[in-house]
Amino acid sequence: MSLAGGQKTIEEQIKEAIEKSVADSTAEVGGDGRHFEIQVISPVFEGKRTLEKQRIVYAALNDLMAGSNAPVHAIARLETLVPE
Repeated sequence: MSLAGGQKTIEEQIKEAIEKSVADSTAEVGGDGRHFEIQVISPVFEGKRTLEKQRIVYAALNDLMAGSNAPVHAIARLETLVPE
């Protein structure tokens, strides 16, 4: 759901950033507007350790989490999966 004037919600921005950066991914994002729960599915995660998978996702979100006025303050839950 976009905001008035065509602005994207933070959830939409997170989803877009992940799906642009993580190859062949689908992302589901929920949260309270400050803390988010994210599930990402991508074949890129195959054979990688949990920390490596999380780093891939956090790298995609760097611009949304950097600085004192960043719209994303915390990821409450991050789940990274390989497609079945």
